[in-house]
Amino acid sequence: MAGLANIAKIPELKKRIIFTLLMLAVYRLGCHIPTPGIDPDALMAFFARQRGTIFGLFDMFSGGALERLSVFALGIMPYISAAIIIELLKVVIPALERLYKEGEAGTKKIKQYTRYGTVVIAAIQGLGISIGLEGMTGGGGSMPVVLHPGWAFRLMTVLTLTSGTAFIMWLGEMITERGIGNGISLIIFAGIVARLPSAIIQTFELMKTGEIMPILMLIIVVAMVAVVGFIVFVERGQRRIQVQYAKRLVGRRMYGGQSTHLPLKVNTSGVIPPIFASSLLMFPATVASFVQNEWVKWGAESLSPGNLLHDFVYVALIIFFCYFYTAVTFNPVDVADNLKKWGGFIPGLRPGKPTADYIDRILTRITLGGAIYVSAVCVLPSIMIQKFNVPFYFGGTALLIVVGVAMDTMSQIESHMLTRHYDGFMKKRMGRVRR
Repeated sequence: MAGLANIAKIPELKKRIIFTLLMLAVYRLGCHIPTPGIDPDALMAFFARQRGTIFGLFDMFSGGALERLSVFALGIMPYISAAIIIELLKVVIPALERLYKEGEAGTKKIKQYTRYGTVVIAAIQGLGISIGLEGMTGGGGSMPVVLHPGWAFRLMTVLTLTSGTAFIMWLGEMITERGIGNGISLIIFAGIVARLPSAIIQTFELMKTGEIMPILMLIIVVAMVAVVGFIVFVERGQRRIQVQYAKRLVGRRMYGGQSTHLPLKVNTSGVIPPIFASSLLMFPATVASFVQNEWVKWGAESLSPGNLLHDFVYVALIIFFCYFYTAVTFNPVDVADNLKKWGGFIPGLRPGKPTADYIDRILTRITLGGAIYVSAVCVLPSIMIQKFNVPFYFGGTALLIVVGVAMDTMSQIESHMLTRHYDGFMKKRMGRVRR
């Protein structure tokens, strides 16, 4: 409570939080504005059969906007896809890698390329959705989703959905610049949390009917709190490698000589591995909804959530993408070269290749632990639904995103409060000196 009271005492932080909440409210309002030319009842009936497909995954990240086919139906996923593609292209295109090393000017250029990529991906996805909608029906095949099919509907849908994604991207950047926290992450956070009230209401209804016993519900709540605490503990986990800086004589002054550490996160790849793994696993189910083939249907059923094969492949894909994405985003050779450039070294190791090999060996070991942790959290929903008949989806990518974004936002709020405190302290000291 004291922390909340302190927030109200800092005008700048208070304005940032209010601005963030208003922007998120605008986003949630846009999720309920429908795209023209759609029969909402037929669309809801169609999506009722798509819970285990890639549409269900995109709908989760869009906060239900795809299910309603609102102007924000594509959500922020095109931006995330563009950012990931740019990140991966950095490995094969030296010019992009040089931009990353140019500081603020290079970062602005990368952001500009990401925006262009977002618009292109959103336009392609919008065209694919508009064409796919024309063949969709709800209510047993008697209700067409599109009222007036044709190129007029397709162009209108592409323009609407692309503009919606561009507007969400702008909202995210405004939150990052003028609000508090990472805007893109907070938009995903808001979309996921928006479904929490309906899950709570559904749970209480099942408790009233006797389908869930109060004792079981108490055990589930305790388990949920323990899982969230475990996620917070692991997300903060680091392997710190000691780094010593050699003393250097610059003019008449001696610099360096201090000891610090190189922090390596246990979960370096974040939530990217489960997102990639979920997309690949849901692809067969998505194809099966359009293609009438026995082999495709068998593959979709075998890889549907709840089956042992699904969980096995899911865990294997998560572990693979954890190593893959960590290798793409963290280069031990560059870290070793930077340490050598600034006179840093790891005690007992020579600068250069021995240092890079040591960092790579440590990173490989902790990435395995991080991959197992992410896999356990992502497999948790299917275990809770099958074994305990939990009526809502708890765990997985959504939980990792919610907890991670909440931790990041709270740390930024705390940083603002500490900065304000230190400014006041310094001003007070300066006043005393003047007197």
